[in-house]
Amino acid sequence: MVKEEKKTKSYEMDMCNGPIMVKLLIFALPVMLSGVLQLLFNAADIVVVGQYAGSDSLAAVGSTGSLVNLLTNIFIGLSVGTNVLVARHYGANKKKDVEETVHTAVLTSVISGLVLIVIGVVLAEPLLVLMGSPENVIGKSVLYLRIYFLGMPAVMLYNFGSAILRAVGDTRRPLYFLTIAGVVNVLLNLFFVIVLHMDVAGVAAATAISQCVSAALIVRCLIKETGVCHLDLKKLAIKKDKLLEIFRVGLPAGMQGAIFSLSNVVIQSSINSFGSVAMAGNTAGSNIEGFIYIAMNAFYQTSISFTSQNYGAKKYERINKILLGCLFYVTVVGAVFGNLAYLFGNKLLRIYSPDAEVIQYGLLRMSIIATTYFLCGIMDTMVGSIRGLGYAIMPMIVSLLGACGLRMLWIFTVFASHRFLQVLYISYPISWTVTAAAHIICFLVVRRKLSKQTAAC
Repeated sequence: MVKEEKKTKSYEMDMCNGPIMVKLLIFALPVMLSGVLQLLFNAADIVVVGQYAGSDSLAAVGSTGSLVNLLTNIFIGLSVGTNVLVARHYGANKKKDVEETVHTAVLTSVISGLVLIVIGVVLAEPLLVLMGSPENVIGKSVLYLRIYFLGMPAVMLYNFGSAILRAVGDTRRPLYFLTIAGVVNVLLNLFFVIVLHMDVAGVAAATAISQCVSAALIVRCLIKETGVCHLDLKKLAIKKDKLLEIFRVGLPAGMQGAIFSLSNVVIQSSINSFGSVAMAGNTAGSNIEGFIYIAMNAFYQTSISFTSQNYGAKKYERINKILLGCLFYVTVVGAVFGNLAYLFGNKLLRIYSPDAEVIQYGLLRMSIIATTYFLCGIMDTMVGSIRGLGYAIMPMIVSLLGACGLRMLWIFTVFASHRFLQVLYISYPISWTVTAAAHIICFLVVRRKLSKQTAAC
């Protein structure tokens, strides 16, 4: 029985019984550290090129981030669907459904990665031209992107595999795998850039290789699993009903992420108009903020897994407590880390570039965005709880209208008439506040509907 396996497996967690606040933290901390390590892949690229290859290379690598997210978010969103579906079936003790979802998800991840190779290689240059990348960096940006996208099958395998493990409460092993891959990435970065002088091609190759390491480790882990998450390569197949469920939850999440990234591409294009130094400062500042975002995003992932399992187990009375706990943690983490990052911003930005002007541009961004980042954490955590309850379209529409739509409206109206970076950056906290409030209302409506259904039964 699945329930018996839960008691004997040290890596899994019983999310449906016992104290909530402690378990939320135990679950979230490895997710947080895993996310930080994954972000270090890109940070290592940026630090190495900023210190050893110059501002143009720094701008070339950093300015690709929003475009990478745009092209990958739809597929990454499907891993959210995988997490929700595995957790729900696991909580409901449906062993066969868990096994079918695992094999469907793994095969889907490989196919997604192969599709992304083609998309990234073919569209890299035309999309960077469309973004208005300066002539002095576009060649390096295209080269970086094309090599980076060769590692996409590994990226997808890792994301889907870690989503499967998170769904049953295992957040530690993905952390171990990323630690190994992160060390490989840093060492290869230094070797390729400093010793072989490969510039942006070197950091892209190092990242792609390290991603293959993390993917190989997580696939090996799933193959060696003896419980419901065991992966048998001979049983890899697409089960139509499971794929449709993964798409039903994951596709709206992916589309939301992609359209959010589209808004960030528009914002990056606006930043590009201020020149390569502003681009480099924005890159460094946003990279530091990325660590804050990852720390907060752990509670988004936590809310999805805990809510999905308790929903599957029909432990509806725990759902509100899970949300309140996640909101408390994400607010504290976002407010403390965000303000500390700005307070020590000068020293942190020097890690990325010694250029005083680059540092000033980075501090400008962080003074507005980093200090208010906890609002983004609240917004995302609300989305996680709603998705965990099986609602996919609602949070997507609210997020697109509230955050993405409002931000685009701001750029083409307020920013268009007041072309200052401060004006551009302030669109972030405004959109987070409005969207978070809308998500809270949606959750209350969904929760009341669930209460009525429970009473009727």
